Amino acid sequence: MTGVPGSGPGPVLSRSPQDGATRCRIDSSRVGLSYPEPPGPVKETPAAYPSRSSVESSKVESSGPEARRTRPARPTLARVAAHAGVSASTASLVFSGAGPVSAATKERVLRAAAELDYGGPDPRARSLRKGTSGIVGVVVDERLLHAFRDPIKIAMLDGIADVLGAAGAGILLLTETEEGAGLLSTAPVDAMILVGCSPSVDDSLAILRRRGVPVVVVEGFTELGAAVVSLDNREASRTLAEHVRALGHERVASVALPFAKDRRRGPIPEDWRSSSSVTAVDRLAGVHDVFAEVEVVAAAASTVDEGVAAGRVLLGAEEPPTAVIAQSDLLAAGVILAAEQLGLRVPEDVSVLGFDGVQVPGLAAEYDLTTMVQPAVDKGRAAGRSVIALLAGEAADEVRFRAVFHRGNTSAGPRGGGGGSS
Repeated sequence: MTGVPGSGPGPVLSRSPQDGATRCRIDSSRVGLSYPEPPGPVKETPAAYPSRSSVESSKVESSGPEARRTRPARPTLARVAAHAGVSASTASLVFSGAGPVSAATKERVLRAAAELDYGGPDPRARSLRKGTSGIVGVVVDERLLHAFRDPIKIAMLDGIADVLGAAGAGILLLTETEEGAGLLSTAPVDAMILVGCSPSVDDSLAILRRRGVPVVVVEGFTELGAAVVSLDNREASRTLAEHVRALGHERVASVALPFAKDRRRGPIPEDWRSSSSVTAVDRLAGVHDVFAEVEVVAAAASTVDEGVAAGRVLLGAEEPPTAVIAQSDLLAAGVILAAEQLGLRVPEDVSVLGFDGVQVPGLAAEYDLTTMVQPAVDKGRAAGRSVIALLAGEAADEVRFRAVFHRGNTSAGPRGGGGGSS
């Protein structure tokens, strides 16, 4: 699992003059956060322990030449049961909630646990007994820095957590980036949910199949052999394209989600229809159902910055498009910003349409984006329910959602052409 990277070069290593240990110092001015500096590693030498005088003053007896202070043993469930005056099985029922226990007995056991500083059964031991970890891996298709800035990803994660949390499962967040992909082979999980339209989804599935881990894919091909939660991406994008055609546009462009595994920005590959990024493929196919010729720039990620970069390429051409259909609202917001930078007005000079139906931070309030609204939280909940079904040995049928067209004020007929404002 990878951490959330900062905007600067990263952690700075410094050597402590006291113990020579290498420590990691995070420059808060670079990442916008401030963390206390972690302590250096504890050396296994006599100097790391208290002196004889300090041991004697704290009334710790020592029979050897070196006084050693032993770490107190972790309190056990048996000690809690004895302290509360109940059997170990009764104390176990209190913490597991697996059977009836009177309120008075429960209160007595919990009070004993608090007095002994007992936090509950060791989850590692429970995992060994049951042969399960109680954890579901959730894999996002990009760096966490981007995922946590994407309202759609956050909404889907919220839906997943809502269902899995109620079922008592924990969540381990992973990425399909080069740094995080290795954990797909080793992460201690009972199942995996692949979130997002990843060009690497087939590679991830191959790894998980070898492990025998149940998998749910949010927006993937049913042919991949995993449980699928899908959206009518092609039909939804066709709706956007038909709206643009009805307004009278002929020069239409699209800013697409990543197609290639290396996530490069630029022209899409000639064999784009064979990409495993099902969302990007279906959304572009929907536009091509209406317009035979569409100029397309693939973004490296679904971010506002990528939308700006792609928008400047498209709108800065000698004969720019009069309408741009972006495959996410974040990309669409970037295209609008690019238009403003180039002195163009939206929608008077160029119409801009998105996909998702989210509030984009930083986009001027005057813009009401024409877009397709998708039920992201419900998609996440459906993925969570599919995982629970698979772990129970049941079949998880494909769950399909529909997006709803929202008529905003960022689309209108081309200048000098027919059509009117939507």
